[in-house]
Amino acid sequence: MEDTTRTALRAVGGLVGAGAAAVAYAALVERTWFTLRRFAVPVLPAGSAPARILQVSDLHLTPGQRKKIEWVRSLAALRPDFVVNSGDNLAHVEAVPPLLRAMEPLMEFPGAFVLGSNDYFGPMPKNPARYLTPDYAKAPKKRSDLPVGELVDGLRAGGWADLNNDRTVVGMGEHRVELVGVNDPHVDYDRYHEVAGPARDDVALTMGLVHAPYQRVLDAMVSDGAGLVLAGHTHGGQLAVPLWGALVTNCDLDTSRAKGVSRWWDGAGSRRDGGPVRPSSDAPHDAAWLHVSAGLGTSPYAPVRFACRPEATLLTLVAQDADAAA
Repeated sequence: MEDTTRTALRAVGGLVGAGAAAVAYAALVERTWFTLRRFAVPVLPAGSAPARILQVSDLHLTPGQRKKIEWVRSLAALRPDFVVNSGDNLAHVEAVPPLLRAMEPLMEFPGAFVLGSNDYFGPMPKNPARYLTPDYAKAPKKRSDLPVGELVDGLRAGGWADLNNDRTVVGMGEHRVELVGVNDPHVDYDRYHEVAGPARDDVALTMGLVHAPYQRVLDAMVSDGAGLVLAGHTHGGQLAVPLWGALVTNCDLDTSRAKGVSRWWDGAGSRRDGGPVRPSSDAPHDAAWLHVSAGLGTSPYAPVRFACRPEATLLTLVAQDADAAA
């Protein structure tokens, strides 16, 4: 009996030790182990020259995060044709000046941005147990205001287009690209009806921008002819299971699309009518492409990442007759 008890205690001790090690790794190592993802996406007309988009998202910046700031600044060395900022930049009332410092070298290039809820409202403590429940995706009722006006003024002053419920045409390398964007659906600020309309036929591509990839926005954009949609918000699940993937997305997007490149079409997310979500392998030939960034930060109240490194992404748009690295 004593041997059995000792064996059980050793097993429990091993589990506790492994759990502590995992938490330490997630908080002290992976959370600041920034990486650059690269994908090629075949969305341009046949025979087109490529164009490169740098996407940054979900910095959740606080003033003291110098390593993150310098890493983001270093991305300017990639010399992209265009930069997309997908929102949730702030996690502190004094974070706008350091955020603009991080973006400063990237503003040497054309760009556009949409906002996330954490550009408007400061982070709030949450019960960690809610992370694995549908309640986690709900925006908190008690929220502190962040200086979103100062943020918007700074990004606009850098020459970037404000795509919050707006539509425009920009230059991207050798191409004219139509952008259509919405404010954050996570807090019901999206007003797609204000910018809805068929994709232009005098551009190389119509591209959608949104912070939180809710199905209602993805469906509306691709139904209007967007060939590519860029989003953030999910943190790639933030806590993932190796060889399995994300457990949650913090919105109604399925976990198989929590980060990276996939396909989307109206009907892919059939969970709304009780049917199964359809994977990218079921995509019709004219389905749009979707890229969801796992982002670069975390809430100050959940400063961990596991099996989901913080990231920025360099998307190379290539001709539809080229191979996609996705």
